[in-house]
Amino acid sequence: MPKTKTNSGSKKRFKLTGTGKIKRKHAYKSHILTKKTKKQKRNLTHFGLIAPADQSRVKDLLGI
Repeated sequence: MPKTKTNSGSKKRFKLTGTGKIKRKHAYKSHILTKKTKKQKRNLTHFGLIAPADQSRVKDLLGI
């Protein structure tokens, strides 16, 4: 049986935590930042976690 390939876009977007959860970055932080408040931009810098409904799909893309 051949090895499964990791999805290239997914390996750039997601990271695993030590406990096996999947970290992600927030959207809306790349451009058009002048109309967003400081508080909104600051809160978008923190990492979020993948929703439980999406975990199996993302793990398949990552080859976990």
